[in-house]
Amino acid sequence: MTTNAELKNRRLAAAPRGVGVMCDFHAAQADNALITDVEGKQYIDFAAGIAVLNTGHRHPRIVKAVQEQLTHFTHTAYQIVPYESAIALAERINALAPIDGPAKTAFFTTGVEAVENAVKIARYATGRSAVIAFQGAFHGRTLMGLTLTGKVNPYKAGFGTMMSDVYHVPFPTNGVSVDDSLDAITTLFKTDVDPRRVAAIILEPVQGEGGFNPVPTALFEGLRQICDANGILLIADEVQTGFARTGKLFAMEHHTVKVDLITMAKSLGGGMPISGVVGRAEVMDAPNPGGLGGTYAANPLAVAAAHAVIDVIAEEKLCDRAVQLGERLQARLKTIQSKDAGIAEVRGLGSMVAVEFRNADTKAPDADRVNAIVKAALANGLLLLTCGLYGNVIRFLYPLTIEDALFDKALDIIEGAIKG
Repeated sequence: MTTNAELKNRRLAAAPRGVGVMCDFHAAQADNALITDVEGKQYIDFAAGIAVLNTGHRHPRIVKAVQEQLTHFTHTAYQIVPYESAIALAERINALAPIDGPAKTAFFTTGVEAVENAVKIARYATGRSAVIAFQGAFHGRTLMGLTLTGKVNPYKAGFGTMMSDVYHVPFPTNGVSVDDSLDAITTLFKTDVDPRRVAAIILEPVQGEGGFNPVPTALFEGLRQICDANGILLIADEVQTGFARTGKLFAMEHHTVKVDLITMAKSLGGGMPISGVVGRAEVMDAPNPGGLGGTYAANPLAVAAAHAVIDVIAEEKLCDRAVQLGERLQARLKTIQSKDAGIAEVRGLGSMVAVEFRNADTKAPDADRVNAIVKAALANGLLLLTCGLYGNVIRFLYPLTIEDALFDKALDIIEGAIKG
């Protein structure tokens, strides 16, 4: 039997250290919300491939859809020889996305590709170059993605000069109000960039890496007013929030405000690599033919998986399930919080839930305690992820298809790890 130690040694010898790896165990099998490693130990998966597996590992409907597509073709390059399944997927997303008026969708492969292309589309449609993002944001690891991302370590450090014409403003958290954020944009227009040069403002409806901070509705309303007054496009980055995670298919459905472009990826493919941008048809149509695309964009296997994902979300009522599970998790965490002064806040939207830890006396971010909790949970068979600017937040990203008994077992492990 191959051991985890043997595989770790091979990995360290073969792969660069820049690809950070959290776990010392290696997957051999995964089923719904359980991962089994090469030594036979099982872990409850509250990471879900970083929000990729809202429908769980190897959902039978998704496996069947991919197997069926394999009997036809695996690749033609959609921009060379198109196919009906990708057209149908675009039609479904156009009908489902919270976009005002007719919509169109373009598919890509990774989340950051969706972000990059949303910026490209916005720049072409407006004839402008500048983009405004928020502190604490995460938008990916390519150069534009890194530039938009509002966190230096470990993402930007050492990679040199970022892209030009990208500006960051404070996100309303940790004492920053919505008015503070909006006033910062007004100040930016007076001190750093002419609003007539700004193509887009981009933000996540719930900050992911930044700490699972939901955007207040008032911020979206203020941003919409600013954008409309200045001819700026508003982009919602739903790479992590999309496809039932927050209790809605798209997190933007929690708001009455409509954005111009929405990026998507992660759980759209249920484990297969696919991303996309959906937006107002006249905006999406701005770039010339050939300006958008990619060799693997709209890969037919991933497209088949995405159709199955949308079916599963609807048929298994995963948006409702996200709300129910999130309420159960928040209730347990708040009960623990009532006796633990180190828990600063329990927050979330649907099943995009987080718990933040601060020193009970100094109120300083307590990353050491968070790391100890994650380590204790892992020792007891539960995989958790951290986030936040200071690494003092635990985020919970379980599959929405997780069985009730397994979910309850995970909650017990979480409580034990927090109490120590």
